[in-house]
Amino acid sequence: MAKYLYKLGRWVVNHNKKVIGGTLGILIITAIVALSMGPDFSDEMSIPDTESAEAGKIMEREFQASNEPALGTINLVLKAPKGQTLESSEVKDAINKTIDKIKEDKSVVSIATPAELGNYNETKQIGYAIVTYDVPAAKVTEKSKEIILESIEGARNDGVQTELAGTVAFSELEIGGITEVIGVVIAYAILALTFASFLAAGMPIITAVIGLGIGILTILVGTNYFDIPSFALALAAMLGLAVGIDYALFIMSRFRQELAKGYSVQEAIAIANGTAGSAVVFAGITVIIALLGLGVAEIPFLTMMGISAAVCVLCAILIAVIFVPAILAVFGHKIGPSRKNKFLARLTSKRNNKESNKWGSFVTKRPWTVTILGILLLVVVSIPFFHMQLGLPDNGTKSDETTERRAYDLLSEAYGPGYHSSLVVLAEADENEEIQARINKVIEELGDLPNVKSVSPPIPGKSGNVFMISITPNTGPNDIETNELVHSIRELSDKNNEQVELYVTGATAVNIDISEKLNDAVPLFASLIVGFAFVLLVLVFRSILVPLKAVLGFLLSLLATLGFVVFVIQDGNFNSLFGFPTASPILAFLPVIVIGILFGLAMDYEVFLVSRMREEFTHSKDAHKAILAGIKESGGVVTAAGLIMIAVFTGFMLAPDPIIKSMGFALTFGIIFDAFVVRMAIVPAVMTLMGKAAWYLPNWLDKILPNIDVEGTSIQKEIDESMAINKKKNSLRMKEEQVSE
Repeated sequence: MAKYLYKLGRWVVNHNKKVIGGTLGILIITAIVALSMGPDFSDEMSIPDTESAEAGKIMEREFQASNEPALGTINLVLKAPKGQTLESSEVKDAINKTIDKIKEDKSVVSIATPAELGNYNETKQIGYAIVTYDVPAAKVTEKSKEIILESIEGARNDGVQTELAGTVAFSELEIGGITEVIGVVIAYAILALTFASFLAAGMPIITAVIGLGIGILTILVGTNYFDIPSFALALAAMLGLAVGIDYALFIMSRFRQELAKGYSVQEAIAIANGTAGSAVVFAGITVIIALLGLGVAEIPFLTMMGISAAVCVLCAILIAVIFVPAILAVFGHKIGPSRKNKFLARLTSKRNNKESNKWGSFVTKRPWTVTILGILLLVVVSIPFFHMQLGLPDNGTKSDETTERRAYDLLSEAYGPGYHSSLVVLAEADENEEIQARINKVIEELGDLPNVKSVSPPIPGKSGNVFMISITPNTGPNDIETNELVHSIRELSDKNNEQVELYVTGATAVNIDISEKLNDAVPLFASLIVGFAFVLLVLVFRSILVPLKAVLGFLLSLLATLGFVVFVIQDGNFNSLFGFPTASPILAFLPVIVIGILFGLAMDYEVFLVSRMREEFTHSKDAHKAILAGIKESGGVVTAAGLIMIAVFTGFMLAPDPIIKSMGFALTFGIIFDAFVVRMAIVPAVMTLMGKAAWYLPNWLDKILPNIDVEGTSIQKEIDESMAINKKKNSLRMKEEQVSE
């Protein structure tokens, strides 16, 4: 791999203008295509082959008049001022004015008032009107939304609290807001500190943004052909930006090191591409494989999330090994060799020998202390993981600054938390004279189940032997009791299988099935990832203990990450500090996402840190010296890369959307635990304890394993031989010139 990337680097240097122009051309063409087609996201989150999905098919067949999507609706949730009701004359006048104004929108088909719907709560202080449009929810225009927002202001000014719920979204998921910009600004400051150059600091960000732009635009085009959820774009943007900056940082850092050794700009670029570029490609491929591995769960929306993020990572790799060398060919002479920043110089100041720095000396002199404290910290943080509860976000998890959250709270106040967790039960029976009696018996049994607030009368379907029954629980959609009720209904179906078969569906049942399916997929996915990591690292490092240490460290950082996520998000500790409006279950697909992404990033840091140790051990056979050299040469870069990741992910953590916020939060602390506690502390400490045994590999295994030259040893030999030949030629030429004189 190193030889090919070395040759690619030389070719790019010689054709740098064509490469830069071609890359920008691809970006422009992709943008034109994406803008002309427009995005078409799908937020369908059902899972095939689950009971709720099967029930959904029966419901569509029996009760849906056509295959056309349902029309968009907005619920105007209304609360009368204190001391009044929705039937008070002043309140009714305010509501009627609002409704009359909304009717001016020609796309509104109908408006049903609370009085017509009869949905007042017991005190008649809260109710809701339903606005129906002539198009599906996704097609409702921004102009129609503006009319709604302007109309309800009149009711609010008259003292009637008016909030919005329904299928039409008002708090849209946004990418590229001010919080993400803050993350990029912090990343720039870290790069400026690392390179001690504003020009050099800007280059990784610019190249990463170009790669991210191509990736995001490609995903937008793909939404027209595949069912890609909107939040997949957030994950792809988050990951693509972070790895894009990191990969450019790794190559630029190696380029500056080679310049410092006396190589020309052209040769330094080629060497950096062959060495650091090899590590970038290898690390990036592991991230891509981990993301594609999300398909193991056989959940369509999760698979598309993995593919979307993998597209952005692939773009980041290609930009790093093709576009970055071209940029270095143009500006390389202006950014290196490195100028030392005073802070960085103190951080990496040398002590007794040239191979050491302060942190390396500290860790290798106290390996037992560092190992025990590091492992103890991660184990303690991991404890909350063992009571993790999965769920999916709803309006109740949004910020109370959004109208959807306020509407959610009003509806809970009016009708109880079970209003939001309504279950749809389909009762299917064989056609005979006793069918109605059996259905009545089932309704009676359903009403006797624990946690049932009410059971609606059965509605017959087209065939006459399928009946739809609505059940309202006493608890909310993410409560354990609601989950248990769904299972109780299904168990009741098993008991009465010969008479009536019951299917449970509805948004709450679908969410429960998704959470359970994802929960079941976590052990299999984690096992595949750990096994894959071990085999891959054995190939790279040609060792047994180093890969074993790496995967055990990954498991520790993973458990600590999920434990801390549960501690904050689910248990509600410090949730206001991190901007979470309320305690809530963990996002159902978050553990799988964290496993995939954290694995890839952990392998990034492992490869960049330990490959330098192996390179030194190969030459010196001194295990202690190899550890110090790895920390000295790669530790600073890994530290900077980890801080950049944290900065980018923190920017997404500050976003208002609960899905983006929880992903950003988990990945932020995942990097803190893995990069700084595991890779920069536990790894060198454990390797110090293992000594030369860390690099042991049986001879028979060494012979059959392919040689993956991540460190670029092969090209260094070629370079050394080439330099020796050039020196001889130069010396002979000088002698000839002296003789001729």
